[in-house]
Amino acid sequence: MAKRARVRAPALVGSGGWINTGGRELSLADLRGRTVIVDFWTFCCINCLHVLDELRELEEKHRDTLVIIGVHSPKFVHEAEHQAVVDAVERYEVHHPVLDDPELVTWKQYAVRAWPTLVVIDPEGYVVAQHAGEGHAHAIEKLVEELEAEHGAKGTLRRGDGPYVAPEPVATDLRFPGKAVLLPATGTFLVSDSTRHQLVELAADGESVLRRIGGPGDFKEPQGLALLPDGLVVVADTVNHRLRTFDPATGVIETVAGTGKQWWQGSPDSGPALEVALSSPWDVAWFAGKVWIAMAGVHQLWTYDPGTGVVAAAAGTTNEGLVDGPAAEAWFAQPSGLAATEDRLWVADSETSALRYVDLDLVVHTAVGTGLFDFGHRDGPAGQALLQHPLGVTALPDGSVAVSDTYNHALRRYDPASGEVTTLATDLREPSDAVLIGDDIVVVESARHRLTRLRLPDEAVRVEAVAHRTQRAATEVAPGKLLLDVVFQAPAGQKLDTRYGPSSRLLVSATPPELLVAGDGAGTDLSRELELNPEVTEGVLHVSAMAASCDDDPANEYPACHVHQQDWGVPVVVTTAGTDRLALVLAGMDDA
Repeated sequence: MAKRARVRAPALVGSGGWINTGGRELSLADLRGRTVIVDFWTFCCINCLHVLDELRELEEKHRDTLVIIGVHSPKFVHEAEHQAVVDAVERYEVHHPVLDDPELVTWKQYAVRAWPTLVVIDPEGYVVAQHAGEGHAHAIEKLVEELEAEHGAKGTLRRGDGPYVAPEPVATDLRFPGKAVLLPATGTFLVSDSTRHQLVELAADGESVLRRIGGPGDFKEPQGLALLPDGLVVVADTVNHRLRTFDPATGVIETVAGTGKQWWQGSPDSGPALEVALSSPWDVAWFAGKVWIAMAGVHQLWTYDPGTGVVAAAAGTTNEGLVDGPAAEAWFAQPSGLAATEDRLWVADSETSALRYVDLDLVVHTAVGTGLFDFGHRDGPAGQALLQHPLGVTALPDGSVAVSDTYNHALRRYDPASGEVTTLATDLREPSDAVLIGDDIVVVESARHRLTRLRLPDEAVRVEAVAHRTQRAATEVAPGKLLLDVVFQAPAGQKLDTRYGPSSRLLVSATPPELLVAGDGAGTDLSRELELNPEVTEGVLHVSAMAASCDDDPANEYPACHVHQQDWGVPVVVTTAGTDRLALVLAGMDDA
């Protein structure tokens, strides 16, 4: 095995305490003799959820020598609430210990810059690898196997049960429901019961269970539901990366789109629906004669045409951010809720805390929201109003829309006629969707595991305005020339994939745009010289990197290939005492 750098792993510290340990506090000393993967994540982040799924097989296969430790490092204010983290650990079926680190203490000790980041610690307590973003499971598994062999031979490997202690199950009719739809033929509600991997039909009272549909063999964390003109319900089968249809009359479930594999850069983004991969479809809506899909996993909107059986990317570039304009040029950030009116498709764009819409000319507009880092609870003119990670949007009869403002635990209203944002209801618990029924609105209270019926109020609820900005330590950088290096080392047993041209891609932009005098835009080199404006004292550098590698085995005619990708938002302060080089680790050791 190649010799690795010897860097002692910092301690695991978090004021929120430990989850999934039966009340026990853990230390790295307790884990000596085991390979440890530290997963820095936050529950709003779709890429973090992808990594949780990527690690499940590895976690099970090496359960006697490997311990995965989640370090929950919040972006949003709501994510710093301990109960919210406890809920997320159950919601997403995290079966390993999690350290709640609301003040980002351990994040800073490990010099982490992005969600998700994985750090591998060997059985003697040394950091041996760091990976940012998705797509690293294959490389990490190979490293885990090497560490097992090396430390087994040295006598420094310890086998046995890990420190995970499962929480006590809680009996409720629904468990973290995601979305709901009204079945007009019966007046009943169909709900995606996400954590139990099924659909549930509730009576008109929104409480009595009439039937349960499917289960883990049919769905995996289903979310969005939409009624089609023929009476079928289309289901966003999120973690299976598929669209399914459900016939309420017969109970038949069919797959209509997706291969069951996650879409990656370079894969086809249009074609026969059952032959094209999808990526975490989160919601669906019938608009302009097609099913529109909130493709949260790649920050896009796609369409599915039931008549032709074709899916296609319709809006968004896969870059994460808030950029309006023609659909093919717009940027989204984890679109998670859709609602259609006659002339607009409304979008809850969760990571930008924004309400957006697509018009019939396929132009994207922003009604509320400013970008990835500003959020809060503020009513008033849309240009000043703030949301916090909304997951749902519902069209109202007067042309306005209700927004399930998830992390504010509120139902908000945006009126296009007046341009005003108001609050309709508070004291909800992570509302993720709402269904209009007469003069009432039925809200999916995901973290209270129920539907809640509200009378639409004539007047708004008064809420004291609160504004937030994502709190992460800013990097001090010098004005003028700044060398940006994205560190990528092909994992052991792999080589860069140059069969079809450059194996990497780098995209750079800034907020505000004036921060960069030069160096923005796309390219194929992972190193680039930027020029910072000395008159702009602070901002955010947005960096998106992708690299492809293939198994390096001359005997294998068709080697497996792997895509590694990550987006960073790096807060910077421009000062003469700052650094003139910014290194971001995509894969490898952070010894640059």
